[in-house]
Formats: sequence, C-alpha cells, structure tokens
Amino acid sequence: MISRLRGLPARSGDALVLDVGGVGYLLHATPSVHRRAEAGGELTVETYLVVREDALQLYAFADAEERVLFEQLLSVSGVGPKVALAIVSGSAPVDLRRAIALDDTARFEAIPGIGKKTAQRVVLELKEKLGALEPVSIGAPKPHLVARDALVELGYSVADAEAALSEVDPELPPEERVRLALRTAA
Repeated sequence: MISRLRGLPARSGDALVLDVGGVGYLLHATPSVHRRAEAGGELTVETYLVVREDALQLYAFADAEERVLFEQLLSVSGVGPKVALAIVSGSAPVDLRRAIALDDTARFEAIPGIGKKTAQRVVLELKEKLGALEPVSIGAPKPHLVARDALVELGYSVADAEAALSEVDPELPPEERVRLALRTAA
C-alpha cells in the first residue's frame, strides 16, 4: 500500500499529478490538498490506494485524519471511493464526526451525490465505529440542530447555516442563536 507521497505537484484536470523522483502519480485529492498544491513547492500527502480489477487509483488527503475517515466511509455499504471522497471533501473530519455523533443526516444530504438513504446508512454504520475511536467532542447539544434547521428553513444551505451558527455562543437557546446568526449575516 502506498501510504504517503512527497513531491512536486502539477494540475491534471480535476486530479493532481505528484512528481516523486521522476515518477508522476495521478491523485484524486480533497480540496485542502489542491489548495496546498496551489501554494507551490514540495507537497506531502497521505494516500489511500484503491485496487480494482481494471485500475489502481490513488486518493490524496491533507492529513491522516482525512484518510482515516475516508477508510471508514469505504466500509459503509453503498459508499465507494468517489462518494467517500465527496463526503471527506465537504467538511472537516471533526465536523463530520460531530454530525455522525448527533445523528445529523442533513449534513450528509447537503453533499452532492448523497441521498437520504445513503446519509442514514453512513450515520448508522459509522456511529458504532466512532465509539471505538477517540471520544468525539460533540461541543454542541441537540438544540444546535434546532437552530441550524431553522436557518435552513429560512433559505440557508446547511453549510451556510453551520458557518453562521459557529459565530454565535452555543450556550444560548436555539431561538436566540438563530436571531443572532441572522443579525450577524445581515
């Protein structure tokens, strides 16, 4: 298995080519890797090799935490490498783990290509596996979902609602958090 690569990056369409000692590795990468590649200079990435009957595909991640989450997502039935990459690319791993711990399927449904059933399956199957890992710092109680859902009903995307609520004190009641988030956004 190829676990880590270091070399000089170059764009190749949606993918990234990493020149490592004269060998160019084609990588399907998260947006965080693409941002680091645009900065220029040598790039180190964590990788995961997917072996198929007709192809070998390398997926690149900015850190080991992204790769571990990607591997866990691959264990969910109905989730392949492209869907797992889309999920990992959608949010930071800590936010995705929080969404799983809170049974927040809407967070996953907001990702293009993820339907309601797949989102429910991801939450259900990974919630058990998260228990075996380091404890997830939930940080926000269930009222957080109430406030977020209220903002979504008002026309915010799930990601925009999360961003707006991140700037508001999580200890406030949901209705106060919504009011302050709307005031901050205006």
